[in-house]
Amino acid sequence: MDKKLRLGQFEFSSRLFVGTGKYQTFELMRKALDESGSEVVTVAVRRERLYDKEGRSILDALDLERYTILPNTAGCYSADDAIRHANLARELLSNLGNEGASWVKLEVLGSEKTLLPDPIATLEATKVLVDDGFTVLVYTSDDPIVAKRLEDAGAASVMPAGSPIGSGQGILNPNNIRIILEELKVPVIVDAGVGTASDVTIAFELGAEGVLLNTGIASAKDPVLMARAMKAAAEAGRAAFLAGRIPKKLYAKASSPTEGMIAPSK
Repeated sequence: MDKKLRLGQFEFSSRLFVGTGKYQTFELMRKALDESGSEVVTVAVRRERLYDKEGRSILDALDLERYTILPNTAGCYSADDAIRHANLARELLSNLGNEGASWVKLEVLGSEKTLLPDPIATLEATKVLVDDGFTVLVYTSDDPIVAKRLEDAGAASVMPAGSPIGSGQGILNPNNIRIILEELKVPVIVDAGVGTASDVTIAFELGAEGVLLNTGIASAKDPVLMARAMKAAAEAGRAAFLAGRIPKKLYAKASSPTEGMIAPSK
């Protein structure tokens, strides 16, 4: 059996983390989350995103005994803004009694057009939040040097983007992900850009400890069915990584043994 994923004080059997945004209804969201098998769901903590058009809180639609809520600072464009929203999330979840109060998925974006992370502000916010007692899971680019700096700053997990947020392009630079996996000791979770189940499988086959996605499920034609596919892909990819794939060869090699074959008559 596979070991559990450990992130700070937390342990999880499922390695698939899913978001709660972009669903047409809370009911559809609940069904998709259930099919994903995830134990962790992310919630944006900016106040305007916690409620739907009818004024209902997204937290009211989640089973807080079943899921550990991972608050994220999506939409923040400065270290100060991200730090402020992380503290708001900690206060909110502490009042609700959810154990996710002590951790945060840190996002500090550098561009509204590309939604790519600001590496300098991200590193700054990581240091502050770690010193303030947070378990920080930090969203970053696929730059191995930046990833190492974030680990050195105390991040509990580094989360390199497979491709830009919501793009559905999958993992564009697997070589950088491989380098990050070789260099870092903390769990590496691929975050952003996942479009379909094969993207999840590839991430796990590379050796990622987890995958976080939202748009790939929420914006699919059938989110519930896609959530089921993502769960199966995560399990298959992780199993394949643990099993160890055969090396790639230029030429064919017979799968049946050749020793002891009857020699052709002369």
